[in-house]
Amino acid sequence: MQPDEVEPDRVRKARSGSIPDDSIAGDDALMARVAGGDARAFETIVNRELDRALAVARRVVGNDAEAEDVAQEALLRLWGRAAKWRPGQARIRTWLYRVSVNLSIDRLRQRKGELVAEPPEGSQPADQQQSIEQQELGRSMDRALQALPDRQRIALVLFHYEGASMAEVAEVLETSADAVESLLARGRRTLKKRLAPQWRAMLPDMTE
Repeated sequence: MQPDEVEPDRVRKARSGSIPDDSIAGDDALMARVAGGDARAFETIVNRELDRALAVARRVVGNDAEAEDVAQEALLRLWGRAAKWRPGQARIRTWLYRVSVNLSIDRLRQRKGELVAEPPEGSQPADQQQSIEQQELGRSMDRALQALPDRQRIALVLFHYEGASMAEVAEVLETSADAVESLLARGRRTLKKRLAPQWRAMLPDMTE
């Protein structure tokens, strides 16, 4: 099977849980199977990694529809790269983070100057006042993140939201761990300044 023969709905099918997740297989073994045309191995990767790739893209581009496109494109690129995969060189998750980030940045540059759409409010919250407050907190954080320089935003998203290690963030950004620490520190300072009274309510565990 060639990369361009992967059905567009395969990602959605795997996400639905209809395909078994071979979680004990190592990344290199999975990629070797994908390189051999094993669609089930690819679906295993999709089932395991799609949500994370989607979450990263959503935080970077600030748009659900574009995030879906980014995550699916990143996964299809992984399929196309299987034959060139070098064992021991990278984790699948880290590789997908890097590609998702790069694709997201490309999209931001393409629509530079356009306003990022805010997420719609829930129509019938269980507790209206609390729901409104939480929605506003979330929108405030999203706006503040979107206003950060790309590398600061990406470092914060990967480290604090996705739980990536410092080494993984450094690999995605192709920089050093020290540089990542600096990006995180600058990003936190800027967010604290912009969010001021809402800071501790939103991110109580983020401290200098």
